Amino acid sequence: MKPIAANSHGAGLHGTLDKILISACLLGEAVRYDGKSLLCEHPLIQRWLQEGRLVAVCPEVSGGLTTPRPPAEIIVHTEPSPLNGGQAVLTGAASVQTQGGEDVSAAFMNGAQDALKLCQQQRISLALLSARSPSCGNEHIYNGQFNKTLISGMGVTATLLTQAGIKVFNQFQIEALAQQLNRTR
Repeated sequence: MKPIAANSHGAGLHGTLDKILISACLLGEAVRYDGKSLLCEHPLIQRWLQEGRLVAVCPEVSGGLTTPRPPAEIIVHTEPSPLNGGQAVLTGAASVQTQGGEDVSAAFMNGAQDALKLCQQQRISLALLSARSPSCGNEHIYNGQFNKTLISGMGVTATLLTQAGIKVFNQFQIEALAQQLNRTR
């Protein structure tokens, strides 16, 4: 899947508006592992969409995974590890695996690279990504045991974007994203 630009040509009175990378599932795209969306109907998302600020991407689909697909979690290879989450995957200390044991790390890393390239091409410095995802989670991810237990950590895409200086928020932090957006004006 190529990144989806949701009306990505907006311009305000003072020139081009700051763009925001957004998880496609938050805009209602049925790209999640279960074939569903995670539509977020927050009024600010609607406003940003109308303003042409939002650039949508699903890193997992962009990286080559199908929809639907088996759920995947980040599995750390050696415990205890000083790294967790996306950082561990990017350094090879962990992998992203499906519940059946298939290693899908390459797709997750390719999708993260696609998202970063999109941000660089469109000069995006803010991202609104889906919480708890092994790609997009920015605060918590699942523990790699497929038992629905959350741990502190970031997904692969959220980690790569953060390392590149892009501020990453999730759908429960929209007000904080709005405050950050106001600071960049």
